[in-house]
Order: sequence, then structure tokens, then C-alpha cells
Amino acid sequence: MAPEVKPVARVSPARQAAFEILVQVDAGKAFAADLLEGRKAATLSDADRALATEIVMGVLRWRGEIDFRLEQLSGKTIASFDREVATALRMGVYQIAFLEKIPKSAAVNESVELTKLARKRSASGLVNAVLRKCEPSQVQPGGNKSERGKAALADAERTVPSWLFERWEKNYGRDAAASLAVASTQVPSTNLRTTSLCQEPALVEERLAEKGIAVRKGRYAAGALVVQSGKGMNSQVAMEMGLAIQDEASQLVASLVAVRPGQQVLDLAAAPGMKTSLLADAIAGGLLVACDTNRTRLCTMRKLLPRLTTNLKPIQFVQLDASQELPFRQTFDRILVDAPCSGTGTLARNPEIKWRLAPEDLARLAGLQSRIFRNALDLLAPGGRLVYATCSLEPEENEKVVESVLPEFPGCRLLARRELSEEFPTLASLFDSRGYFHTRPDPNGTDGFFAAVITR
Repeated sequence: MAPEVKPVARVSPARQAAFEILVQVDAGKAFAADLLEGRKAATLSDADRALATEIVMGVLRWRGEIDFRLEQLSGKTIASFDREVATALRMGVYQIAFLEKIPKSAAVNESVELTKLARKRSASGLVNAVLRKCEPSQVQPGGNKSERGKAALADAERTVPSWLFERWEKNYGRDAAASLAVASTQVPSTNLRTTSLCQEPALVEERLAEKGIAVRKGRYAAGALVVQSGKGMNSQVAMEMGLAIQDEASQLVASLVAVRPGQQVLDLAAAPGMKTSLLADAIAGGLLVACDTNRTRLCTMRKLLPRLTTNLKPIQFVQLDASQELPFRQTFDRILVDAPCSGTGTLARNPEIKWRLAPEDLARLAGLQSRIFRNALDLLAPGGRLVYATCSLEPEENEKVVESVLPEFPGCRLLARRELSEEFPTLASLFDSRGYFHTRPDPNGTDGFFAAVITR
């Protein structure tokens, strides 16, 4: 168990919080985004919380390049350092190499102090010596690919595991793989949507502007807004205005379900409920069964949904494992299978995924996804629609799952590109020749999502 760090004057609250979060994340105990929204981070001042977030997410996004530099500077493998020492070193390298406004002396001195506070005093001299040799990077976070050049692209390529980069190169080509690697290092945009709780949806942009938050309309989703500037945008502001913070591609997946009033709808793997709330808004008098295997996540969703939709009456909550035989005796007009997946389409938002995922995980996940997909298809009513979706970029979790399972159900077929383009003309460019829906962070400016729309 990681030692608790006692606060002292020589270490800023922001760096101490960042250190503790990174140690927990590296130990696989939590996700950074959750910890940065947690109670301890909430006690920080706005400035300290912003710096802690910058350090935590920056270290995770650039960890491959940071570790490469550390090994060059120290002459040791990163695995040879204790977790706390490696964390202090990574924080120091990130601040020196990538944050121009941070004085090098502050980054070095506080990393040394963090090492001592973590009861690794014997390593403090090494931390000091290594970080004093570190120099600023040729590439800073932000900017675009054309400004970086080959050396900077090499830096970005090292920020994803080599096995993952090689997969992307095989599946998408080298240029696209490099572009995806760069995208995984960037701070993703904050996307909003109005909920049914919004009092004056036509005035949202004006109200946000009054708070110093500039937005533009999304490229694809009706009602989507993309935050362009303004540091005051957070979940509290969104809730007060009747807005939801949700990636535009995630909004689109819910729209593909095309729920109609009075229908019977099944949402498998529904937590945390963002897509569920969009389904609820459209159902008007039908039934929406929202399921999840995790009781805690289901309880959290029940608390969250009243902040996202006014139409709670049709929703029933069921805890179940969707990979096992489903307990329902009825069929459903609409089914959303938002399958658990590797999440490789969301690496900029959840960068620790890069360091937790292993090649063998993809086969395991594909098996789980196939079982869930198969169970869901069993419950699809004649004339009904099922959307199978992931936030993965990997074909094993996407097309290959659909193409391995769908032939077992002769009455079911994949909707063609022509049909979907006619139904969703603004999304036509996102459907490939077979009718599969794809978004990627590099060309689309959204998270990477996949969806297949099936009818019976």
C-alpha cells in the first residue's frame, strides 16, 4: 500500500495531490479522472486544482516519452525504480520538458521533497541529479501535427505502447497511427448538450458567454456545443444550467437507436447513464429498462439521472450480468448494447488505459462482447433495432464481433450505408461502405466510437 504523504510547506498542495493520485493510478487502484473529481481534490484552490490536473493528465498522456527520457538520463530501466520514486521523476520531467511556465528549480526541488516524504529519502540524490540533467522538449502539449515535425511525432509515437502503435499502423496505416498517437497526448475538448431540464435552451450560448465561456455548435450532433475557451466550465456549472458534459460521438450513438414514443427499450451496460438519459427523453410513455452489472454504478446512475432528464417515470433499473442469460420474457423494440471495451478511442480522456491494456485483453473483451451481443439479439422484436457500440478503435471488438455473431441470427441484418445516410444525413460521412459508424479523435475531433445498427 502506498504511504500517505503528510503535507508540509516545502511541497505545494497541487504537486502533493498530483503525486498521490499518480501513485494510486499507477497501482491500478483508480482512474485519474475520478480522483481529480474526488473529495480530496475538491479541497484545492482553483489554481492548485488546475495545476494538479495538468500534471496528472500530462504525465499519463506523455508517460511513454517521459519514461524514454528518464531511462536515457539515468542509465536505468524505469522498472528498476520504486513506484513513488518513478512517480516523482515523471512529474519532474513533465514539468521541465513540457510546462514552459514552471521554473526548473521548482520542479526539481519539489520532486526531491516528494521522494523524501514518501520515505524514499535514499533516492532523493538520484532524483535531484536526473532532473537537473533534463531539458525542455522540442514539442509542447497542444498545437497541431504540421507544426511538430518528424522529431516531435517520434515523441508522440512513444506515448503509446509499441504493440498498440503497431496495431494501428497495420489497421489504419502509418500516418493515421502517428496521428492517433498524437491525438492521445492532446487535451480533448469539452462537449456539452442541453438536457430536458434546461429552462431556456435557446439562450444557453448567451448564458455561457456571460460566465466567460465561449462555445461553438458541434459538427454532427443536434444541440451539441463544444467549449472553445473559458476556465469556468465544470460539472457544477453544467448542472445549474441544465447541461450535460458528454462527448459528441457518445451523443450520436444514442441518436442511432432512434427511440420512438411508446416503445419498449433495453439499455444494457447503461451506467453512468449519459446515453440512458437521451433514450429517456425520446421514449414518452414507453418502457426503458436500464441495466448494469455493478450495483454501485447502478446506484450512482439512479442519483445522476434526475440531473439529466425530466422523464424518469418510464425507467426501470435492473442489476444483471449481460454476458449471462438475460431474465426478460418480453422482446424489445429498441436495444442499446454499449459494450464494455478497451476504450482505445478515449485515450486522451483516460490516458492510463494505455498502460493498463495488454494485447491479450482484446481477445478476452471480444469474447465478453460477443456473449452480450448474442444475448441482446435474442430479445430484439421483429421490426426492432439494436445498436452495438464501443469506444474502441480495435476491429476485434467491433466489426469482427458483429460479423462473427450476426450470421447466427438469420432474421437480423446490418443496416446499409444508404439507409443510414438517408435517415441521418448529417452523419453520412461517418458511415463506411458496409454501414458501420466510426469516429476518431484525429479527423473528427471527438472520442473514437464504433457502432453497428441492426434490424430484425
